[in-house]
Amino acid sequence: MKVEDFDMFCSLLKQRSGLVLTRDKAYLLESRLMPVARRNNMADLDALALAVRTKRDEKLLEQITEAMTTNETSFMRDGRPFDLFKTVVLPKMLEARAAKRHIRIWSAASSTGQEAYSLAMLMEEEKHKLAGWRIEIVGTDLSAEVVERARLGVYTQFEVQRGLPVQMLVKYFTQQGDKWAISPDLKRNINFRVFNLLGDLSVLGQFDIVFCRNVLIYFDQPTKAQVLAGIARQMPKDGYLFLGGAETVLGITEKFRPVESQRGLYYPA
Repeated sequence: MKVEDFDMFCSLLKQRSGLVLTRDKAYLLESRLMPVARRNNMADLDALALAVRTKRDEKLLEQITEAMTTNETSFMRDGRPFDLFKTVVLPKMLEARAAKRHIRIWSAASSTGQEAYSLAMLMEEEKHKLAGWRIEIVGTDLSAEVVERARLGVYTQFEVQRGLPVQMLVKYFTQQGDKWAISPDLKRNINFRVFNLLGDLSVLGQFDIVFCRNVLIYFDQPTKAQVLAGIARQMPKDGYLFLGGAETVLGITEKFRPVESQRGLYYPA
């Protein structure tokens, strides 16, 4: 790929999604954008770059952005955050929200929905404590394609085998041929929508708990600070923010502070 084309694609992605790519990621750009070029009957990335420069076709720009920002996920990914949610965060929320009996949870950059559905399953497992409560889970992603897949809630055998305990598979899924469909009852309180983290977060409303894991690692420092500040504005002081294991707020923002002895978990400051 020509250096000027790489720089142009990087600039486009930074502007539209906040994604920052260094030159050592040229292989990633090429591998993800070649299918976009072929889908649009273009021979190579030179033709794709030319089309971006000359046509400014919004649909094409969306395809490029989605191709580069769609990230892999899995049920109960990394394990520990879901253990913390069940044993630390949820009990505190049940105590703090006892008067209004309403909890809102945001799965930011929710991809194909496994994180949101994992949270829904954990809440269902605790339903004996949640009688009379209203639970809302909102999953958002920049990619319309993965949001539609999340809404559908149908997964391959490979996808359900990754991280999902077999007892939960049997309890919350129905087999459809060689795929597995989420229970309609589990989908009832989950709303998936297309949303850009660089946008106005106020349109989403307030959240008691936010999962924004493995997202900030793709942003530069100013963009990380911008996103975290936006999230903080949408949370009460006794809310909880989950970040990925390789992510931190330290040195980036003073809008959050770490929860002592609980890696990856933060309070609004």
